[in-house]
Formats: sequence, structure tokens, C-alpha cells
Amino acid sequence: MVTTPFHANRPMLVILDFGSQYSELIARRVRELQVYSEVLSYRTPIAEIRERNPQGIILSGGPNSVYDRHAPHSDPALWDLGIPVLGVCYGMQLMAQQLAGGLVEPALKREYGRASLRVDNSTDLLKDVADGTTMWMSHGDAVTRLPKGFVKLAHTENSPCAAMADHERHFYGVQFHPEVVHSVGGMALLINFVRNICRCEPTWTPESFIEESIADVRAQVGTKRVLLALSGGVDSSTLAFLLHRAIGDQLTCMFIDQGFMRKEEPERLVKLFRDQFHIPVVHVQATERFLERIKDVSDPEEKRKRIGHEFIQVFEEESSRLGPFDYLAQGTLYPEVIESSGENIDPATGERVAVRIKSHHNVGGLPKNLRFKLVEPLRRLFKDEVRKVGRVLGLPEEIVNRHPFPGPGLAIRILGAVDYEKLTILRDADMIVRQEINASGLYHSLWQAFAVLLPVKTVGVMGDQRTYAYPVILRLVTSEDGMTADWARMPYELLERIATRIINEVTGINRVALDITSKPPGTIEWE
Repeated sequence: MVTTPFHANRPMLVILDFGSQYSELIARRVRELQVYSEVLSYRTPIAEIRERNPQGIILSGGPNSVYDRHAPHSDPALWDLGIPVLGVCYGMQLMAQQLAGGLVEPALKREYGRASLRVDNSTDLLKDVADGTTMWMSHGDAVTRLPKGFVKLAHTENSPCAAMADHERHFYGVQFHPEVVHSVGGMALLINFVRNICRCEPTWTPESFIEESIADVRAQVGTKRVLLALSGGVDSSTLAFLLHRAIGDQLTCMFIDQGFMRKEEPERLVKLFRDQFHIPVVHVQATERFLERIKDVSDPEEKRKRIGHEFIQVFEEESSRLGPFDYLAQGTLYPEVIESSGENIDPATGERVAVRIKSHHNVGGLPKNLRFKLVEPLRRLFKDEVRKVGRVLGLPEEIVNRHPFPGPGLAIRILGAVDYEKLTILRDADMIVRQEINASGLYHSLWQAFAVLLPVKTVGVMGDQRTYAYPVILRLVTSEDGMTADWARMPYELLERIATRIINEVTGINRVALDITSKPPGTIEWE
């Protein structure tokens, strides 16, 4: 089925990726200005870029030197498209090297971290960017000679040219990273480029996305049935709301309860969808199967693998019982689209075919004989955009702002073998952690907050009697994206309340400790 490209009728920017760790962040910053953006490889043919009809292009940073033998270079025809271009760090150096008269050489002094930007020319790109503002640098090369037609816009102590511009052709380069939070004037600069120079109207809104996605889903699915594996997380929940609005009873939501969710979550999820929002959910209770599958298994990778395989088995059985289905809905997000390599294409239809299921269970591959065409309306969104769409669709805040939760659930927060007793103990302790964090008003300041049950016992004293029970570890972390994290500095009074309640109220626990390890070197989860 051929559909109109999503970007065809809206202002958009293209970000060409040269290997920067910040390429996705640039796209997110542009979208924060309500302008649609896409990240493409620097290898993308000019014809494909032209087909998207972007109103501007941003060249990302990258780890290479532009003069290296195998450094990534874009097609020089890029400069003949007649649209504004902003080069960031490596992108600025590539601009200088590819345009006549420019020269890039190793810098006399490398520059990393914060630098004070001295503005020499505040027109266009640097309008409203204060002289002396802090910008984030990360480079060992420098533009030592500007290309013909360019003027210097700014400098720093170690960079004679920290920003440059060809105002006639609307080509701009900055040696710093305006997209990172450390660059104080970064958003002002991006506003100048996106809104004023590229003249992009703010049309990228949750409301417009919902309207267009509903039309796309209806055109793709027609009268066929769609199956969605519901997890209770923000991605699958938002997708369920969106699809139900688009196709109503053609959607079947399947919630496979493996028995490893937090206290009261399965019941709350089913009640919320069925009773409050009238979205039918098939609740598959499979706790016994999953517990038997991981009985006496201590190795965390083996636990994950067995849970994944059992999920696939249950999913296959239930989809066959409830089906047939033509489409499988997945909550694939834009970062996964950017990072994915290789597509599974149905030769008969030209559509992507599901040979693996992406859910919060991280379950790996479905059997190849389960052939569904994919419905993935969220694949254009970042996580923060999914939350915005969820709010507009009417999702309750408890789902929209739900902390990330691992697919295998509490099974990997119980170190060692898992059984009913340990699940009950950890559920009760975890509930207390969540209750106290919520009561303190600090839930939204944390990336994750949970308890971990250790597979050993410790000696304690309660009521003048010796106890021999499990210790739990509190894991409270802050993060922006989960890639790195730091332990949260919570008030001592809050930690004391949590520890006191757990020891007094949860049978089987007599000690509470706090994990103060950052990521790296640790991970957020213990298994």
C-alpha cells in the first residue's frame, strides 16, 4: 500500500547524522519548537533529501576529523539545494572544508566543556544570544580559514572562530553544541535558525499528530483486525487509546500477566481500560506457567531468556485462539527506528512484516510463521512526545508519568531464584517505596524508584527476639534518558520513613540499605 509521506505537507527540518551522540537530541530540540524533524544518515542521497522538501538542514557533530582519509562526507550537491544549512561542530568543519576557500586544521588548543561565547556579530543566527553566554564545546580541530562569502560571528578564548555565516546563501556554522542543556543560549540560537531563518511554522503538535495518525491507520487497516500486546506502560497504553479512537472494536488488546508486575498493577490496568475507558482487554493470567518456567533459575540472563520464550509461547497460543489477525500493533518509537538495521519485507505487499514483537517484555523473536503486517503509528515519536500525545488522548497521569519498568518485572529485582514468597515480600516493600515517594511529592523528580530483594538473609532483632530475614536495597535514581544515571539525594527523613515502614510492615525483611552507585559504573537494574 502506498501512502503519502508523513512529512509531505508540513514544514520540516532534516538532521544529517555524522555519528554524533547528540543527533537525536538535535531532532528533539527542533520538535520542542513544534517543527517536525527527521534524522537521516549523512549517506542519504540528495534526491531523497530533496523529496522530503525540508525547509532547512542541520549537520550534526561527529567523532572524526574532516581531513581524515575515511571521514564521513555528505554529497557536495547539498550546497546547491538552495535552503538554509546549519553545521554543528563537525558539521561546521565539513562546511568549511567542502566550500571554496575554507580550511580545517588541528586546533592549537583543544576545547572541551563549558566556554564563554564572545559575540562579534549578533545578526540573524545569534540574535538574542547574550555576549558571554556559556556554550558547550567538544572539539580538537578548528576552522582556521573561513570559506569565501563567510564572516565570523563569535569566538571563544580557545576558538578564534566559534561561529560563522554566509548570510547571502543562509549557511551557518557553530563550533559548539547548542542542543545540549549546558549551552545556555542554545535554544535561542535554534529558534533563530528554525523559526526565523528557515521560516518554519509551528505545526508539529500532539493534536495534529493524532488527527493525521488516525487517518493513516484507517487507510492502512481498512476493516481488518488488529492485535496489540498491552503492557501498562505509556507506549502501549497510548497506542491502545490511539488505535481504539481510530478503529474501535477492530482492535483487540491482550494483556499477558506473567505474575511479575507490581502490587495491584494488573487489576488496576484491566479495570482502567475496561471500566473507565471502555477499551476491551483480554486478560491472560499465566503466573503459574511463568513461575514454573524459571523455577530454581538464578542466572539473570537465563531468567530473561526463559521469560521471553514463555511470553512468545503464550502470545502464539492466545493470538491463534482469538484470531485471525491481519495486523500487529507495536509501540515502536523513533529512536528505535533510527537505530534499527534491516527490515523484514513481505514480498507480496511490500509492507513490513513482524517476525519479532517489541513490547516492554523485550521478548525477542516471534515464530516466523506468525505473519502480521505492522501498525506502528508511534514510530515517528520520541518518548516525551508519546507522553504529550497520551495526555491529549486522555490517559491518566499515573500511566503517562509511570517510571520505566523492566519487561521481566520483579523477576529481575529478586536476585537469584524466584518464588511466590519472595514475590509477595518484594511487592509489599515496593508498594511502600512508591507510596512514600508519591506522598513526598518527589515521584516526578526521579527516573526510577524501587526495591531489590537479595538472595541472602541477615541477623536482626525485633521485640527482643533474634530474626533471620532478607535485606532489601533501595534504588532511587535520576536520569534524563536512562543511558546514564545518578543516585538520588533524597531527604533523610524520607529514607527513614521508607525503611521503618518496610521493616515494621513487611514480614520477611529485617534490613534496608541504599544503593549509591551511579551509571556507569553500575546499571540501574541489578539484573
